[in-house]
Amino acid sequence: MISSPTDSTDIHKQAKVTSRPLSAIAIIVIGLAALVLGMMLSVSYGAKDIDLATVWTAVFRFNPDLTEHQVIQALRLPRVTAGAMVGASLAVAGAMMQGMTRNPLADSGLLGLNAGAGFALAICFAFFPGTPFTALMLYSFLGAALGAIIVFGIGSISLGGLSPMRLTMAGAAVTALLMSFSQGIALHFRVGQNLAFWYAGGVAGTRWDQVELMFPWVAAGLIGAMLLSRGITLLSFGDQVAVGLGLRVVPIKIASFVVVLLLAGVSVAVAGAIGFIGLLIPHITRALVGVDYRWVIPCSAVLGALLVVAADFAARTINMSFETPVGALIALLGVPFFLYLVRRERREMQ
Repeated sequence: MISSPTDSTDIHKQAKVTSRPLSAIAIIVIGLAALVLGMMLSVSYGAKDIDLATVWTAVFRFNPDLTEHQVIQALRLPRVTAGAMVGASLAVAGAMMQGMTRNPLADSGLLGLNAGAGFALAICFAFFPGTPFTALMLYSFLGAALGAIIVFGIGSISLGGLSPMRLTMAGAAVTALLMSFSQGIALHFRVGQNLAFWYAGGVAGTRWDQVELMFPWVAAGLIGAMLLSRGITLLSFGDQVAVGLGLRVVPIKIASFVVVLLLAGVSVAVAGAIGFIGLLIPHITRALVGVDYRWVIPCSAVLGALLVVAADFAARTINMSFETPVGALIALLGVPFFLYLVRRERREMQ
């Protein structure tokens, strides 16, 4: 059944009422300022503390003869830059998936994308050792696509069609299956050490050449997400409503799916299986700015980047003699929030 003009007007009014642009602008401005400060502190503190004045000169007046400048430029700056891009990418990918599927539990880690990318990387490590980073990114994209296709395929053929709960259950099953395959390959071909970093998740050891390869893909994905933001807002009210408002649902979903694969694939290739960012950040963002994805997407990008930069800083400073996995720190927030969402969804279904 197609929505009537009255229904369409009501939807526009609802989106306008629940949108808070002033809050969104404040989050973007304050969040960007906090992100810059957090990145500077992350570069400054570590196994060897470096004062902010030295950080400033290392960035804008680099002297290759100074050891501190070399540490900042070669190790800490690419790491913190990659962390910000990974956080923004995973948060935006999660927001798009939740809006597109109307599934509050949607996240690249929960719907098979991360596990599919990890399976592809395990195959690369086992059968194509020495694969360059550019090729690893491509295989990561293909693996993420494989995982998502299997999840959506299983969810769609279930009795009663695709529903948020079936999609989540299919994602959990496929994720477990693909991770088992990955671990089996790692044990048989003795590439477990190569996969250990991927399972832990983090941006330690990221180099400038990886950041340079990552940047255009992330930029393209974020720009694409903004261009699709109006369509995702309409999809979040349901396909029938979106069709009634004149949206071409299938092309928008395909384009959104490609953008999600782009953002999730490149992030997993660089930082490994960092979960729950795409689950946690979009919910917080919508609570602050409303349901208009023209604001949800940029605010999610800023908050996601801030979360990963903060988590990476904590991972390096909680225990200086041992670096805590970033994925484990974020999971401390993500797992309780996931359980809360599951319990809320179950109450709503009763």
